[in-house]
Amino acid sequence: MLICEICCKQNVIVIFAVMALPKYSIVVPVFNRPQELDDLLQSLTKQTFINFEVLIVEDGSTIRSEKVFEKYSQQLHIQYFFKPNSGPGPSRNFGFEKAGGEYFIVFDSDCQIPPHYLESVETSLLINKLDAWGGPDRGHENFTPLQQAMAYTMSSVFTTGGIRGGKSKNFQPRSFNMGISRDVFKVTGGFRFDRFAEDIELSVRMKEMGLRVGLIPDAFVYHQRRATLKEFFRQVSNFGKGRVLVGRAHPDEIKLVHWFPSLFLLGLASIVPISIFSVSLAVIAILLFLIYLIVIGIDAFRKTNSVSVAVLSIPSALVQLTGYGWGFLKAAFRFA
Repeated sequence: MLICEICCKQNVIVIFAVMALPKYSIVVPVFNRPQELDDLLQSLTKQTFINFEVLIVEDGSTIRSEKVFEKYSQQLHIQYFFKPNSGPGPSRNFGFEKAGGEYFIVFDSDCQIPPHYLESVETSLLINKLDAWGGPDRGHENFTPLQQAMAYTMSSVFTTGGIRGGKSKNFQPRSFNMGISRDVFKVTGGFRFDRFAEDIELSVRMKEMGLRVGLIPDAFVYHQRRATLKEFFRQVSNFGKGRVLVGRAHPDEIKLVHWFPSLFLLGLASIVPISIFSVSLAVIAILLFLIYLIVIGIDAFRKTNSVSVAVLSIPSALVQLTGYGWGFLKAAFRFA
């Protein structure tokens, strides 16, 4: 937003074009993902609320994003910074220090933002004076069927207990879609963890400090996620590890729902030993797992109206639960 200022001196009139401070500062750390960043910035050019700036923080990438930044330098109020690699937490804090907005918003580089996002946030904050907020994530019809399946399983009540979105009272803002006020950054110091659940730790700390943290359901993002199940397994394994790290910092933050993926993994692993002693018991266990996975597939079809996404949601759920469970157990018992 431009403000014109006129200065009169010695009969000379000079007009200055001054960039007013933006309402929102969007901070995006990026590491070797210029194409994802391109998609994200393209989506930001379509925002219906335009009083915002974008700060790209290149976190020591070997595949850098300057050309993407230059592509949008005339379309967005945008800044680009390159720094040594330190992880997403410190990179977001770096962006906060450079930001000029009243509110700071963080997105992951693999997100795309619907045009109404900032308008929804603006409307909500006028009604509910939140200190910090988050929103859900979902798949987009332009994503691959596998990415849509991953988006479904990461937000489904059958796999995450609904804690990643929706209307759960246990909702915690995540860094793929999180906003905080400038004052919140001042009192919290931002992210403490370098990586692995750094967003959850900040969310927990904000609630412990009595800050007003809420969910804005209509402020959702399209979360692209990983391209293969192998990459997805590695990602969710880190999520499991991160939850244990949060639990060490905040002991009350390990709930039964966080143990579920580990119990799922141990249950799968126990089928073969069980079959040695009781084939019928092993068959019952297999049937229970199959029923559970079929329910996931049916619900995925109901949510996405896509057969391919519904079918792929089954291996996606298996990878998500076993990967998270494996990461959680490794960190909890400090092995491997």
